[in-house]
Amino acid sequence: MCYIYIVRCSDDTLYTGWTTNVEKRIKCHNSGKGAKYTRCRLPVELVYFETFKDKSTALKREYEIKQLSRDKKLLLINENSHPNL
Repeated sequence: MCYIYIVRCSDDTLYTGWTTNVEKRIKCHNSGKGAKYTRCRLPVELVYFETFKDKSTALKREYEIKQLSRDKKLLLINENSHPNL
């Protein structure tokens, strides 16, 4: 299973990425070993994710989300929030 996710950084910016293990990836970000972008914006908070059966589909969706404006990303997050976040 592959996932795309959005985290809110401590400076209120949003970061979108992909992974095969969401929990492990968030821990990695918060330990300072994640993406370069998030390292100086800790801690991060998981605010959104989607699941996919394969990496190719997940990467395509990640690209689509990265092309969205901040307002559209916030709308996506608010309309589809997961109760277990």
